[in-house]
Amino acid sequence: MAQSGSGNYVGQALARVEDPALVTGRGRFLDDLDPVPGTLVAAVVRSPHPHARIREVDLERARQHPGVAAVIGPEEVLETLRPFPLSLKTPMPYYPTGTDKVRFVGEPVAVVVATDRYTAEDAAELVHIDYELLPAVVDTAEAEREDAPLLHDTAESNVASDRLFTFGDVEAAFDGAAHVVSGEYSFPRYSSTPMECYSVISEWREEADGPQVTAWSNFHGPFSMVPVLAGALGIGTAQLRLIIPQDNGGSFGIKAGIYPYVALMAVASKYAGRPVRWTEDRIEHLLASSAGSDRVMRFSAAVSESGMVEALDVDFRENVGAYLRPPEPATLYRCFGNITGAYRIQNVRLRSRAVVTNKAPTGLNRGFGGQQLYFGLERLMDKIARTLGEDPVELRRRNLVPSSAFPYATPTGGIYDSGDYEQAVAKVVESSQYQQLRARQEEARSRGELVGTGIALAVEPSATNIGYVGLATPAEERPPGRDKSGSTEHVRVSVDPFGTVSVLLGTVPQGQGHATVARQVVADRLGLPLASVVPKVDMDTDSTPWTVTSGSYSSRFSPLLTSALVEAADRVAETIKVAAGVLLEASPQDLELAEGTVRVAEHPQRSVAFRHAAGLVHWDPGSLPDGIDAQLYAEAAFTPPQSTAASRTDQINSSLCYGFVAEVVQVRIDPDTYEISIEQVNAVHDAGTVLNPLLIEGQVHGAMVHGLGGALYEEMAYDQSGQPTSTFMDYLVPTSAEADFPLTGDRVVTPSPVTKLGAKGSGEGSSMSFPAAVASAVEDALSAHRIEITSLPLHGNVIHDLLSGSEDQKTAQH
Repeated sequence: MAQSGSGNYVGQALARVEDPALVTGRGRFLDDLDPVPGTLVAAVVRSPHPHARIREVDLERARQHPGVAAVIGPEEVLETLRPFPLSLKTPMPYYPTGTDKVRFVGEPVAVVVATDRYTAEDAAELVHIDYELLPAVVDTAEAEREDAPLLHDTAESNVASDRLFTFGDVEAAFDGAAHVVSGEYSFPRYSSTPMECYSVISEWREEADGPQVTAWSNFHGPFSMVPVLAGALGIGTAQLRLIIPQDNGGSFGIKAGIYPYVALMAVASKYAGRPVRWTEDRIEHLLASSAGSDRVMRFSAAVSESGMVEALDVDFRENVGAYLRPPEPATLYRCFGNITGAYRIQNVRLRSRAVVTNKAPTGLNRGFGGQQLYFGLERLMDKIARTLGEDPVELRRRNLVPSSAFPYATPTGGIYDSGDYEQAVAKVVESSQYQQLRARQEEARSRGELVGTGIALAVEPSATNIGYVGLATPAEERPPGRDKSGSTEHVRVSVDPFGTVSVLLGTVPQGQGHATVARQVVADRLGLPLASVVPKVDMDTDSTPWTVTSGSYSSRFSPLLTSALVEAADRVAETIKVAAGVLLEASPQDLELAEGTVRVAEHPQRSVAFRHAAGLVHWDPGSLPDGIDAQLYAEAAFTPPQSTAASRTDQINSSLCYGFVAEVVQVRIDPDTYEISIEQVNAVHDAGTVLNPLLIEGQVHGAMVHGLGGALYEEMAYDQSGQPTSTFMDYLVPTSAEADFPLTGDRVVTPSPVTKLGAKGSGEGSSMSFPAAVASAVEDALSAHRIEITSLPLHGNVIHDLLSGSEDQKTAQH
């Protein structure tokens, strides 16, 4: 059968169709919209204490303030809501406000609803809350002590989840090891600081068949949060309608955590009797929105005499903040299948703990578990190389999964679909001129300069299989028939009577260019010019096809949504061919779609316009052959069979696709200020088939900047009393000046055999690898001082303290 499409657009570096509206101020963000009349405005009253019992909440003065429509507190929340359903059974109930206690600075306690924000803010100051202060704990090791302050009185300890996994014969590998190399590492908690903070409009309506809640928000998924939200509201998912505007000012995972505020504003709307709008300010966002979790981890490797890593023994202690907020403890398991990274390690033992503390709750953040994993794993590989006296590149090369091994099964259940890690490492060594770089570095060091070179490798998972969340529950406690799995993505493609194609996406993007690529894919499959394809990216759960796995997270678009697009467009193409066959008196099997026409493949001069074939289906359906529906729309749900539930032995293919990143970084440290500057970056990425090189370049550079923030600047620090950083005065983020480092990028292309176009994700890899590469380079720069980098971020104060400690140690030894 002749193929549809000419394949002209996929692979081209086409400019984004989203940009003209954004750069001319015509974006449609939620704060620009007024979807329902009579909307009131809310202000949130938050706890100034990290841990305190709520003795009394007095709302009466605020309720009497002119212009105030309603004030709600813990009493109204408990009366209206149920605790959010958690990802696993743990006696730590979670509401959108403190009810019995407050457990972190910034936790909501009350909401004031008024005619405008100014009035609401003024009245919020009239809310009086009587607190009984309690001791706080912010460190996970301290929180695990028997005498630690207990955050949740219904729980026996502050450990929300604790699991031990063993794959292979770990004990035998360590018993027979020539070397055992260990290290303890800590990764900081940091956020994504999107340009647009949280924004919600909620409307609660009492109808004859029960409450109906409609919410507009800049939520981005995963839509598994919809049943979680409905469960807290005590309504069915059919009674909850969630609408997301076409423009979202960034998220990088953070806006998955907006759902508690959707529920809270729904309660406020119920008591106010009108829709309620709330827009978060920057201080609120830093205090209480969401962040990636901070993790303390121990890695031990059993290493042979030849430098082969035979086994890993890993201990993760995750600080999830005050509540195990869904989808946590997902951060611990998102990279379960790729925990051995790029290396052929066959024996693994892993302990994963989620611990609650008096910090804000955690959630998705770009890289989502990968930054923490690769910081520890790649730091360990550097330490092994140093222990064996080997070059860190050569040590890694020796342990790589060979290209002949793909598809490669990891001991934890991951199936690496394709790759050529050896070629990627060779390319990054060549492009960085690694040996010359080392030689120039030695010359610089002879002049007293602090210059270092580091490397990091990362297997980049994409198209998450949500079944990994089940690993937090022991296999014997997972009820048969209640397994979770999947990476399904939905799309709808339809054609109007004039041949214009509409593409309805359910991926709720936040700037990645989904509309641009969707148009390229569909135009190719239907043989149309780009102008004939109109993508739509706003989401309405009442009308947009979706499933619980839908959303813009874990690099799902390229592997999953484009595969669904291919399926839907190809179904439409079959109907178009049938209609064109009627007009051409030809067999549909002999036709192809190209250049805006449907033509006989062997005789392209015999053709009809695509729009005429579409018009026949709309205007003259009676002419279609018997058994052919007059249907010019198709919905497709791409569900890869490789994404299955966790096995009874706790193995899981936690993602559908696995890309690869190899990065070499050179840094320079100023000897006076200890400021670290990035001198050179060379990166090689394998994201399978490249759909749009321009967009991949932007995603790679953006991910590096996220990694740079975690490496050198960003940390949501808390003092021992539980007080956090809350402004950009003390929470530093890289600006365009710091992001302007020299970057040379290259690609290896190993198309994925499990997606329709061979594409994998590409938006998170460098956010995972770059912090480890920078740490490797900084440690190398300080090698003369015998300093080991085991934590981030690395700014001037940290370098000063490290060098001071090194000098003190030398003095003491002398």
